[in-house]
Amino acid sequence: MHRIWTHPWLKGHASMIALLYDISMVPVAWFLAYALRFNFEAMPFESYQVAVESLFPLWALQVLAYRIARLHRGMWRFASIPDLLRIFQSVTVGCVLFLLVVFLINRLAGIPRSITPLYGLLLIFLLGGARLAVRWLKSEPFFIENTDTMRVLIVGAGRAAEGLLRELKRGGMLRYRPVALVDDRSEMQGQEIQGVRIVGCCEDIPLVVEQQNITLIIIAIPSASGIAMRRLVRLCAQTTCQVRILPGLSDIVAGRLSVDALRAISLEDLLGREQVMLDKQGIGQEIVNKVILVSGGGGSIGSELCRQVATYAPARLIILDQSECALFTIEQALRSTCPSVEILPVLMDIRDKIGLQSLFEANKPDIVLHAAAYKHVPMLESQLRQALLNNIVGTYTLASVSAEAGVDKFLLVSSDKAVNPTNIMGATKRASERICRAFNQTTQTHFLTVRFGNVLDSAGSVIPTFRQQLKSGGPLTVTHPEITRFFMTIPEAVQLILQALTIGRGGELFVLDMGEPVKIRFLAEQMIRLAGKKVGEDIEIQYIGLRPGEKLYEELFYEAEMLIPTKHEKIFHSTGIETTVTDVLAKVVQLEMLCAHHATQASLTRCLRSLVPEWQGKTERARLCDEALLDP
Repeated sequence: MHRIWTHPWLKGHASMIALLYDISMVPVAWFLAYALRFNFEAMPFESYQVAVESLFPLWALQVLAYRIARLHRGMWRFASIPDLLRIFQSVTVGCVLFLLVVFLINRLAGIPRSITPLYGLLLIFLLGGARLAVRWLKSEPFFIENTDTMRVLIVGAGRAAEGLLRELKRGGMLRYRPVALVDDRSEMQGQEIQGVRIVGCCEDIPLVVEQQNITLIIIAIPSASGIAMRRLVRLCAQTTCQVRILPGLSDIVAGRLSVDALRAISLEDLLGREQVMLDKQGIGQEIVNKVILVSGGGGSIGSELCRQVATYAPARLIILDQSECALFTIEQALRSTCPSVEILPVLMDIRDKIGLQSLFEANKPDIVLHAAAYKHVPMLESQLRQALLNNIVGTYTLASVSAEAGVDKFLLVSSDKAVNPTNIMGATKRASERICRAFNQTTQTHFLTVRFGNVLDSAGSVIPTFRQQLKSGGPLTVTHPEITRFFMTIPEAVQLILQALTIGRGGELFVLDMGEPVKIRFLAEQMIRLAGKKVGEDIEIQYIGLRPGEKLYEELFYEAEMLIPTKHEKIFHSTGIETTVTDVLAKVVQLEMLCAHHATQASLTRCLRSLVPEWQGKTERARLCDEALLDP
């Protein structure tokens, strides 16, 4: 049956076949009406002659009515109430036109009064019945289960589940057979949707899987919170089934609901981050027709900044990075997705002052988004000089060139590790925050800072590490059972950065709402479950102890800081700390000279501590011990 409906010839001529059927049903309904009128007995010759003579004007007028009602536009496999209304309208118009024309010609002589109403009812039945039959045959396929057939359990019995069932049961989806639904609402128990029964609540998932021989579970609750999704994953993990999830509500509303849109559950689903609502018009006005420079444009945050900035039609997008591979990758991606945007990839170190000055003079950027930084915490603990050169001197050089060139806005991407820093990475980020504040007080450029926590799946972060360890069969290494971090997705972080760009007027330090901190142990457990494995049985979690510079938990602001709400609910303005930073720039110049002369670890440490007194790194004595080992 499926092969008949999907035959290429039928697909290519479906509209013509439908039109021919509709036209051919006019004489069928007309003579059936006469047959009913005479109780299926022999029709008088005079009546037969009138019926034949009347058929041709009726035929022509009915086809005209089809055209007026646009009956030919409806697809039979998707026939619904609007299609039935269109049939009713076309038949009614055809009957009315016929009665008017024949009345003007012969006053309806010889045509029984009951014939036209009977004809109309019969034609509606013939046209509507055929469409409903096709829809039924297409949406209720005759399943012949084989080794490829997947017996599907759908979790949730709402609008999304109903739409999914329609899609699964249409022709072309015979590989998926929905056999049961589960839903926690008591009033739904025992009900049916699209002929599929709701057999229990979500807690019954393992039992239903066993009883119904389920091979695929689809979670059809797009609005589920992180807590609800974690519960469902825990229940599904008690089975051996594949688990898939529907796309978001926006995709369902837009009609992009199909089996192809199903995807595996991600950590983003489990964390339950709400969709960010943006002032896209305000962001667009800030970026459109302006020259935007993104430093570190090949990195995790920088590349996403480039992607989102490009959607707002800047006059030119300058991508600055010292990694040629990363620069090439983001350039190629943007040229394919945003061909109308002028892209200028620049392979350059942000400490190259001469190169930056030449670049700024030639392109005159309006906005600089500074995302370039070394960020690997344990590695930077033994790379003090390089961390200072890139993160502090690099920020100072880029900021000073931006101010000299008259850039309107300079936005620094900072980190929660800058709050009460215990590592070199955090200390350099804190110093960068102070550099931007100092430049804002002494130049015409508006310097802004945005501070937030970790982003999911960024290069070198815990998620890619866990993924590689899973691929190798484990164990997953966690530094401490209680270690926590703030997390948000990369697109969410970048959206809020751009939103902060529109809010800032100069000198502000914005803190993003990161939600509740998440235990790294939880991420490890969930990644194991999402991989279809059992924690402690298939994959172990191994605790290896805190690494150099790591804290058990991060903070987003200092105790002395006050967080003031902005016009965006997820962005706060931090104030109440550092009223003056007049000596910051002089200390950075001193630090640059020390790095240039390859000063000792102790000298570099003292200079960094003068910039960031709250740095809680190693004691001076421990630093001196390191110096004895590292310096000749």
